[in-house]
Amino acid sequence: MNIDWAALGSVFGVSLVVTVALVGLFTLGIVGLSKQESATASGSGSAALARTGAYACFALCAAAVAYGILLIVA
Repeated sequence: MNIDWAALGSVFGVSLVVTVALVGLFTLGIVGLSKQESATASGSGSAALARTGAYACFALCAAAVAYGILLIVA
């Protein structure tokens, strides 16, 4: 049995970077929703902007997951 350590390290590195990016993007979405709630409570006009940004973050997360599934299935 021969293991290609360079390929294994490459897969590990890409997986680590993508995982951290995806978790960070989802966290930004949650922060955006919490900012939207506080902006609504204070009467500020930035509530719609915060909600739109949060939904954009969630949409990017869903797109990344769908792309990963597409790569696995194809």
